[in-house]
Amino acid sequence: MKKYFVIDFDSTVTNVEALDLLGEISLSNSSERDDRLNKIKQITDQGMDGGMSFRDSLEQRLKLLEAKKEHLDQLVPKLKERVSKSFHRNEAFFRNHADHIYILSNGFKEFIVPIVTEYGVKPDHVYANTFEYDNSNNIVGFDQDNLLSRNNGKAKQIEQLALEGEVSVIGDGYTDYEIKEAGLANKFYAFTENVARDKVLQKADHVAPSLDEVLYVNKMNTAI
Repeated sequence: MKKYFVIDFDSTVTNVEALDLLGEISLSNSSERDDRLNKIKQITDQGMDGGMSFRDSLEQRLKLLEAKKEHLDQLVPKLKERVSKSFHRNEAFFRNHADHIYILSNGFKEFIVPIVTEYGVKPDHVYANTFEYDNSNNIVGFDQDNLLSRNNGKAKQIEQLALEGEVSVIGDGYTDYEIKEAGLANKFYAFTENVARDKVLQKADHVAPSLDEVLYVNKMNTAI
């Protein structure tokens, strides 16, 4: 049976929430910087714990960010420096199993694709949201028709992919667990290298402190 790995991006592939980092860039000259960054983080945590609907979380954060397209050019290099250690050292896993690895994120393709493709992930295996801009290149929203902008969107996206084989989901958030809850994954690994969320840990089939742990359990080569 083929093994598929469906992997979250924020706080999983990277050790940071990308929109939090984008806020540090876009609000660098704002007098409300600290207050807004705290609010963004609170909203992120509520969404990841399942305490707020994802779409509400996304809409609120984008309003607080006041980000522009040019800020993404500053964000990508910073994210490249924040790839989780266990993902960085297991780059061979991504290259050797590229056909069976999918990145599934409620984040945005504009900053995810440049990061994961450097590790061998196929661009067409990245499923994420996309930004919408006004005529001045301000980020004003997102494609609301994208499944991943909707509540329970990850489960709906996996259902569409119709992967035939054993599906393992690796992530830190409640939206990752929802894939298993919908009966569309065989295992949900709560990834805790960067953050541990109690509500998510309670739902996990396995708590994974690193990617090496997931690979070991699946009897695959690991860097350690």
